[in-house]
Amino acid sequence: MSTIDEIKSKIDIVDLVSEAGVKLRKSGRSYTGFCPFHDNKNTPAFVVWPELGTWKCYGACNEGGDIFKFVMKKEGLDFKEALKKLADRAGVVLQAYEPREAPEVKEAHEHLRVLLEDAVVYYRTHLFNNKEILTYLREKRGLTDTTIEIFGMGYAPHGYDNLLKKFTSKGYSEQELIDSGMLSVREDGTTHASRVYDKFRNRIMIPIRDENGKMAGFGARIVDPNDIPKFLNSPETPIFTKGHILYGLDRARKPIRTADQAVIVEGYLDVIALHQAGYENVVSPMGTALTEDQLRLLKRSTKKIVLALDPDKAGKIAVLRGYETARQSVSEKFPVFDEAGVKVPAIDKDGERWTDAPHLLRFANQLSVDIKVVALPDDLDPDELVQRGKDEWAKLIDLAEPIVLHTMKSVISQYDLENPKDKAKIVQELEPFIAGVSDPVERDDYRQRLARMLRIDERILFATPTLPQIETVKSRRRAGGQARRAVPASVAVVNPTLRIESYCLGVLLHKPVLLYRVDRKLQEFGLSALTVEDFEYTDHQLLFGVVRSAVEQDEKDHHHYVMTHLPEAISDISMELLTYTDALSPVDDKLIEELLARFIDLRRMNALANNNQLRFLQEEDQLQDGANNKMYQEQTLQLAKLIHNLDQAKRKLASKR
Repeated sequence: MSTIDEIKSKIDIVDLVSEAGVKLRKSGRSYTGFCPFHDNKNTPAFVVWPELGTWKCYGACNEGGDIFKFVMKKEGLDFKEALKKLADRAGVVLQAYEPREAPEVKEAHEHLRVLLEDAVVYYRTHLFNNKEILTYLREKRGLTDTTIEIFGMGYAPHGYDNLLKKFTSKGYSEQELIDSGMLSVREDGTTHASRVYDKFRNRIMIPIRDENGKMAGFGARIVDPNDIPKFLNSPETPIFTKGHILYGLDRARKPIRTADQAVIVEGYLDVIALHQAGYENVVSPMGTALTEDQLRLLKRSTKKIVLALDPDKAGKIAVLRGYETARQSVSEKFPVFDEAGVKVPAIDKDGERWTDAPHLLRFANQLSVDIKVVALPDDLDPDELVQRGKDEWAKLIDLAEPIVLHTMKSVISQYDLENPKDKAKIVQELEPFIAGVSDPVERDDYRQRLARMLRIDERILFATPTLPQIETVKSRRRAGGQARRAVPASVAVVNPTLRIESYCLGVLLHKPVLLYRVDRKLQEFGLSALTVEDFEYTDHQLLFGVVRSAVEQDEKDHHHYVMTHLPEAISDISMELLTYTDALSPVDDKLIEELLARFIDLRRMNALANNNQLRFLQEEDQLQDGANNKMYQEQTLQLAKLIHNLDQAKRKLASKR
């Protein structure tokens, strides 16, 4: 039995919820009460199932989960913090995390950081000996010597072996310099004699540190406008993974907490200039796609995030990738494939990637963060903006709009509102996206806004049959069902659905590539792609998040990515699931069909359980004042449609076997 399962077995969820101030009343095999996460004084729509160890609100917030999710939401903790708190309550001793790195590997990594710190001094010395570059930073970029010193800025001189000679003379090996990302290995056939050369040449150097201030790599900006690319980062190294670091966060964490807001800009120099101007709650993802890991770093300090982008990028972020995106799960970024079935990275014309709106909406829903977007005016960079007027930046950030509203306006601007067919296209493109908003009050508000913008009756939007709302709702109670394969007793516990869920997750952890194919099959059946909400328990949701991240990145082998990114707090259960699926047969159509069938079963059992509970709540509501009757009727209708679609998908799948 894993540590997490042991904690679950020793804590009564009814006691836990009751001690949090929720008055529960027994009703058959469940308990009901008023939801502690939103105002509700009419009908008790908060349900707890002690046998399953789960809870769900059928009211405004539509939240649900297990004991970990309850504590995380009630007390604002992350999973690791909730795990420790509940372990203490259960009297379960958490084993100290054993780092996967051997001591000698850890020592080598620290040695690389020392090397990078030496490089900071080396580049800085060259900068202060170069009047031309200093003049550019002072006059063109408006940076003071104090700012340049604080951020450790430097300059990499011309030449292919300046750093190589300097650092090998200090006792560093070529391999260490390669491992640090400061030397590149030359391809065969070159006219140059040496097999290695300085990676950074004639560039302004900017040290990149992790959130704790430890050196990780460098960012380098061109001096000669004819050089390419404009910005060059250190390559992926043992201590530098771009998707896990936000530039400037080591200095911005405290200001972000103070302001209760983080602002994300695109470049290093933007961050530096804004910090100099007094706006220190600013960070940058360094030109790459904004990742879930980066947002998690920010969430530790705030849930309010503003993306300040140039107009071109602000427009791109709202692009829904046409009707293909509209037809798929609105809270997932579905991968694009070439003719050979290989994933194609989403790269814009400048060679830079940025995250699209459905992807960001998924992050916002999953992490419970508030993401807004603002476009920079007059084609100005942030540093140019604060040079023009320091107060202008604060006014601009105040104008930031929620990402959904920003996307709505951006899409609408591409069509003719006098053309009825264009209005229909707008609805077809935007309605699935709006349906991905997890909060029902916000979701309805955006529909009403869209109706007003298009000057149409909002009832048409509510009647649109393409709304996959029920599939983006938070975790719900599951019921019944048997898996085709047995699972270890440690994951079977009480809820039989956990058997299926554990099997599915184990397969995906072992073979992440199957996620592509399952998503594509679901899409063919008119169903949404898999999300964390397809899993009942918080630990399973976290593990699925790793799988999703693995297949959405292009720099590492998917399975290797999973192995190196498993959360330490749930390493025992992840290893157990991986061990269970070690004997899986090779990937074939039969395995994919098996996995697909199990996920359809999970969704159907979930829908049936919700349908039964809604009938009970409707009866309770009618005995009161019937205030929620319309909402329950709409939810029941959505469930009926979903069950019908799932049954059709299961029949089609069975006919292929």
